[in-house]
Amino acid sequence: MKLNVAVQMDPIARINIGGDSTFALLLEAQERGHAVSYYTPDKLSLRGDEVVAPVQKLDVRDEPGNHFTLGEPRRESLSGFDVVLLRQDPPFDLAYITSTHLLERIHPKTLVVNDPASVRNAPEKIFVMDFPHLMPPTLISRDLDEINGFRAEHGAVVMKPLHGHGGAAVFRVMPQDMNFGSLFDMFSVTFREPWVIQRFLPEVKRGDKRIILVDGEFAGAVNRVPAADDLRSNMVRGGAAQAADLTSREREICAELGPALRQRGLLFVGIDVIDDYLTEINVTSPTGIRAVSRLGGPDVAAKIWDVIDNKRAAG
Repeated sequence: MKLNVAVQMDPIARINIGGDSTFALLLEAQERGHAVSYYTPDKLSLRGDEVVAPVQKLDVRDEPGNHFTLGEPRRESLSGFDVVLLRQDPPFDLAYITSTHLLERIHPKTLVVNDPASVRNAPEKIFVMDFPHLMPPTLISRDLDEINGFRAEHGAVVMKPLHGHGGAAVFRVMPQDMNFGSLFDMFSVTFREPWVIQRFLPEVKRGDKRIILVDGEFAGAVNRVPAADDLRSNMVRGGAAQAADLTSREREICAELGPALRQRGLLFVGIDVIDDYLTEINVTSPTGIRAVSRLGGPDVAAKIWDVIDNKRAAG
């Protein structure tokens, strides 16, 4: 069954195809004979009851520096597509939230992956708080007294913005840390929303495991080890990717999350686990597909398209 697919993503000219999960999905869609069109989030419009965008025919190649060709823009109603891939990167701001409201108007007649209402209602660092028993002690707050009480109880903590991404503005704060006052002031000025304060897990030095779930089932994993002089294991911050298997505890985490993800229509999800503790559930634009494949793991892109194809065939 050949599908008519649109992808809502950031400018394709800027992506690093060696690590970009969206690019892996586009390659697989093209391999299956699906017709792929492209547009950027700023081009999405709602006119009356019609969601439209100036889409362009997209052809992709796994060739750095020569990875795509675009056709001429043509204004189309997104309700005419079989599938829309919602794959723009955060920040998860009002522009992002607005795009989910617009795409919600065409889903599920047009299958939007992931479900836009669930993406909106499941921010990575808040949705995970539905499973506190799987997590390290975690506080979401910008109240100084609450944060100081949490620090007094747990010692070293990690402090990061609630809607941050890619390891930006992630700090370890030690007990009696003389930088905390300045850091608190900087966060207060920079971020209007609350922040995440989480007990520091020293075993992060051994890696932060990205586990990919497809329609609620384990599909692949990669361990991301931070550089010696960095807290952050994100590959865009210099983390090194290693092949990974799951521990028994990680399998339990996947089994518990699976039904909740399926219920919400979150088909492609990346969870982060450190030392058998769940730390994030990434639903906006998860990464890791190409790293898993490069390290000899499963073809996650094929698994995702198998599910999409089956859902479309079932109507």
